[in-house]
Amino acid sequence: MVYSLPGYVKSSVPNPSSNRAPWYKNTFPSYAGIFLWVAFYLGLAAPSGMPAPIGQMGVGLCLLALIVAGLLCFALYYYAPGMLGMQTGRPLYIVGTSTFGTKGGYIMPGLLMGALQIGWFAVATAVAATFIMEGLHQSAKLPYVIICIVWAYCLAWIAVKGIAYVARVAQYLNWVPLIMIIIIFVANRNGLSHYRPAHPDASSGFLDILAIVIGFFATAGAAGADFGMNSRNRKDVALGGLTGIALAILVAGGLPLLAVAGYVGRHGGANYDYTIAIGSVSGLAAVMFFLFAAASVAPTCFCTFIASNSFATMLPRIPRAVSTLIAVTIGMLLAATGVAQNLVTFFTIVGASFGPICGAMAADYLLAGKKWSGPREGINWSGYIAWAVGFFVGILSYIPGIPASWVKADRPAVLFSFILGFVIYWILAKAGARPAVVPLEV
Repeated sequence: MVYSLPGYVKSSVPNPSSNRAPWYKNTFPSYAGIFLWVAFYLGLAAPSGMPAPIGQMGVGLCLLALIVAGLLCFALYYYAPGMLGMQTGRPLYIVGTSTFGTKGGYIMPGLLMGALQIGWFAVATAVAATFIMEGLHQSAKLPYVIICIVWAYCLAWIAVKGIAYVARVAQYLNWVPLIMIIIIFVANRNGLSHYRPAHPDASSGFLDILAIVIGFFATAGAAGADFGMNSRNRKDVALGGLTGIALAILVAGGLPLLAVAGYVGRHGGANYDYTIAIGSVSGLAAVMFFLFAAASVAPTCFCTFIASNSFATMLPRIPRAVSTLIAVTIGMLLAATGVAQNLVTFFTIVGASFGPICGAMAADYLLAGKKWSGPREGINWSGYIAWAVGFFVGILSYIPGIPASWVKADRPAVLFSFILGFVIYWILAKAGARPAVVPLEV
């Protein structure tokens, strides 16, 4: 009996070599733009619900933690998906059918990617609304809610109707936050020599930086397949990742942390919120808040576009307009109610969700001889079991009744979720628990 591939797999067409370009034209600016988005360093400087890493250790160790985090993101989370995308010319939801099966691929990574994009949309909307409020010197709840509603629906419409134009503008928007974080760093640099961490705990601060950075990056790491399909060769995959991920994390994470440390060193206290450092740039602060909000236009639109494509591909019977409207409304409500402002919790969930996916994909890539083995029949339970165990470990601190000693040992949880996803998939695959590979030409 011949196995019939699902429509979303049959309709996939590889990206031809003629459409590909050097790393500095696609992978590097795209990934760098992700880290130059203010949500990244806003959550890094003063994460809600946990001590600020910069308050626990000196600036040198903070920078070292960013270097380690960047290399881990590149090597563990991005490289295998990036190579699979480059080799096949196919997106994540296709290359993922090897790890999770053609039927299993509907949920993972297909619908899961779309669902998490709703969360990212909510974060982008909340961050933009917060910075607009800062620029207006407002703190009332009603204006914030109104801004969230207008921002969400207007940008969702732009994303659906004109994403190509947004992509072109995004190539230049990257320079806006980069210039601003340099200005803010320069304005506060004189206080660095006077800075001392208020609550020294170097090991905790180091692990917290790893957790925040990797959690923020996890979905983008799996999406390396989508970036990789635009790469010409292995060199493009490597250089695009090293510059757009490892280097961008050091620059986009390091300069804001140094600015915060400089501000605290000059003025004292223990307020590590990056918005305080922005406010110290006299005469430009209000303008900067609006520019940081403007730089959130591209992330908001891209989240909408990816979610819309995910739901339209995996749930073709539901009209794209309907699924997109529902997704945008959920994201708007998460932003307006303040749920999306808890960045670290969201980063943790993202890392727990996609850490084991990246781990299982990396194992599958190596088991196949550093290439794509092809789609597998039905559901590949090796991938699902690896994901379930990895996800459990990733959210251990949020599960009631878990001993505190377990939670303390599970740091950074996002890294352990990757490792378990990799190891369990490898063991199950070696035990013969994967379904057969199905040729694409059927």
